[in-house]
Amino acid sequence: MFPLNVPNVLTLLRILLVPVLVVALLSATPNGSALAAAVFALAAVTDGLDGYIARSRKDITTFGKVMDPIADKLLIAAALITLVSLHRVAAWVAMVIIAREFAVSGLRVAAGQQGVVIPASPLGKLKTVTQVAAILAVIATGDPAAWWAEALLYVSVVVTVVSGADYFLNFRRRIEEAREKLIHETLARERRRGAASG
Repeated sequence: MFPLNVPNVLTLLRILLVPVLVVALLSATPNGSALAAAVFALAAVTDGLDGYIARSRKDITTFGKVMDPIADKLLIAAALITLVSLHRVAAWVAMVIIAREFAVSGLRVAAGQQGVVIPASPLGKLKTVTQVAAILAVIATGDPAAWWAEALLYVSVVVTVVSGADYFLNFRRRIEEAREKLIHETLARERRRGAASG
């Protein structure tokens, strides 16, 4: 059973809003885009809010650490896939963004198995902001030809790719640092052993 605190409830709410968002997007009602935009905006707000509350109250749980990024990826992926099906977002745009999200998640798991923690970078945070802004713009306009929403989406793709590359470079650097630290610690132990035996 997961701890029932405010951040975890907000994370669960974000997950529950995913099917609501998809239904609202696929709805043929005149206000479908406005409703979908409101649902997506609410889900995006819970994303920032749950992390802030967890940190400020020092109420960080394992459930939150695992489920928060999963909820984020579900929301972004569901929105993009649905928008692709509605011909409001190019398939390659969705593919690039979703592939980056899963690649970085795999990277974090690989790093964690080697005892290396890769924190969220400023580029990663900028990526989240641009993705949310771009998807919200595309949903709210309801017009695939809205140039400013499309431009924002392409900016989001560029930031997504750059931040992904930054994570991979950061991963490589941290792995090398961890390896060098291990080598130094091993040599230091050997020297101490040699000094003690001598």
